Amino acid sequence: MAKALLKIQRYFRRKPVRFFSLILLYLTAGSLVFLHSGFVGDSGPGGRGGRDSLAVAEMGSRTSSSGTRGLGIMSRVFKETRRSGRRYGPPWMKKTGQQGQETEGRGGDYTSNWNRALKGRNAKDMDDGRAKYIGCYIDDTQKRALRGVSFFDYKKMTVFRCQDNCAERGYMYAGLEFGAECYCGHKIQAPNASESECNMDCKGEKSNLCGGANRLSIYRLELSQESARRYGSAIFKGCFHRPDNVTLALPFSSVIQNMSVDKCVDMCTEKEKSLAVLAGDRCYCGFPTPLFSLHELEDEDMCLHRCHTEEFESCGNDDYFVVYQTQVQDNRCMDRHFLPTRAKQLVALASFPGAGNTWARHLIELATGFYTGSYYFDGSLYNKGFKGERDHWRSGRTICIKTHESGRKEIEAFDSSIIMIRNPYKALMAEFNRKYGGHIGFASQAHWRGKEWPEFVKNYAPWWASHTLDWLNYGKNVHVVHFEELKRDLFSKLKGMVQFLGLKVSEDRLLCVEGQKDGNFKRSGLRKLEYDPYTSEMRANINELIRTVDAALKKRNMSGVPEEYMPR
Repeated sequence: MAKALLKIQRYFRRKPVRFFSLILLYLTAGSLVFLHSGFVGDSGPGGRGGRDSLAVAEMGSRTSSSGTRGLGIMSRVFKETRRSGRRYGPPWMKKTGQQGQETEGRGGDYTSNWNRALKGRNAKDMDDGRAKYIGCYIDDTQKRALRGVSFFDYKKMTVFRCQDNCAERGYMYAGLEFGAECYCGHKIQAPNASESECNMDCKGEKSNLCGGANRLSIYRLELSQESARRYGSAIFKGCFHRPDNVTLALPFSSVIQNMSVDKCVDMCTEKEKSLAVLAGDRCYCGFPTPLFSLHELEDEDMCLHRCHTEEFESCGNDDYFVVYQTQVQDNRCMDRHFLPTRAKQLVALASFPGAGNTWARHLIELATGFYTGSYYFDGSLYNKGFKGERDHWRSGRTICIKTHESGRKEIEAFDSSIIMIRNPYKALMAEFNRKYGGHIGFASQAHWRGKEWPEFVKNYAPWWASHTLDWLNYGKNVHVVHFEELKRDLFSKLKGMVQFLGLKVSEDRLLCVEGQKDGNFKRSGLRKLEYDPYTSEMRANINELIRTVDAALKKRNMSGVPEEYMPR
């Protein structure tokens, strides 16, 4: 025995042998710990791991109107939910109290899950009286529990963010699903589910739960309910002449005693229509169509027929209708797909950063039904629904490709291009906000007042001009769109973009886009600067750049920059 020990001792005295032996022991121990944690987190078909597999399968079957998931997202969601499974273990292994009793299967005690859920939600969302958690609900991908607007963020979704978005639009309910999806609505159209089924952590805050696989954690928005009784949930669209075929243009109508704006809006919201139209004591509901496009606005005096019980509200009359847009989402333009066959030409959607490229992509995808691509890869945009973001820009599966490049070689790689141009004063500020605050965030006051802003303007302002000049010079087939004109006349400008892309124009889709043109990529404007960040020297330089671009456009027989660009 002593001889054996002596031999082992001599063996480990040799440094290389000793070093590699210790590494081998370390790796073996780590592997055993990893395997053990995996079995604890994912054991059994009823455990978290079983639901994770189901979640991934259901992700693949979701319709494009709910945001189609790519294989990359499915893989990432699978990995993240498996990690949370290891962290908490299967439901039947959770203790329910001090006595250490164990639950058994679906019919067991869910007190532990309920308490954990309420603890996370109470931490921030219920103390301020903004929202009240009301339970976990089943959500069917074919027939949603909450049927208003929706948005997704697979990295930064939080309970408060979802509530805030729904409340801002006047909805009564906000629901979170799959850790990253937010749905809004005025009523819940689904049955309850067990609290244990809303078991996924929010992607942006692990302390809170954001539903589960086809399960919604739903909150009642107290402030939203109050504002909805006013006009917080409806947008006034104006006064319009009665359409020629009113029953075809607005298929649902009803006579309402003591008509008011609230009553008509509530009825059309209940009927899941995006337009509430008041015509005396009759309320019409429908969607914008070529028969009633809302493009020919009348003088509001033509609609001055007071509601019977509301002194300051106008209810329209038989010939002139008062129109409000409800918070019901128009789904006619929400489906999006990759191109069925490889594109024969590569079309660039080119712009200086901050000129509205992301917004233009949103509009093009809704108007055409096809995904847009990108010369780059932005994970945050992919997580927000731009599924073409991960495709290689030469894949031919997307309708056009975002790019900020301005080199001759990069420009000549495209067969044609849509060039987005924006007022440089606005574009520079937008890009500065994006650079320091994200796509819908804001730069801090410290960034604006520090050395970052002057340095940014010095470097980026010349690029604003050179970008447009290069594309005008080297681009093969160029279609110029000014951001401000697209905002003012979205229907006709977007129609021109669709035609330039070689697609047949669907007026119904374009009218649908008009009703939800902002998407999830608009800054709220609540943090606008209270001072002019541009110095007189900055303005002199930028004004000269504007004149240069204006002259280059006119040289190509195009209209110059919009009047608001020009120096005063």
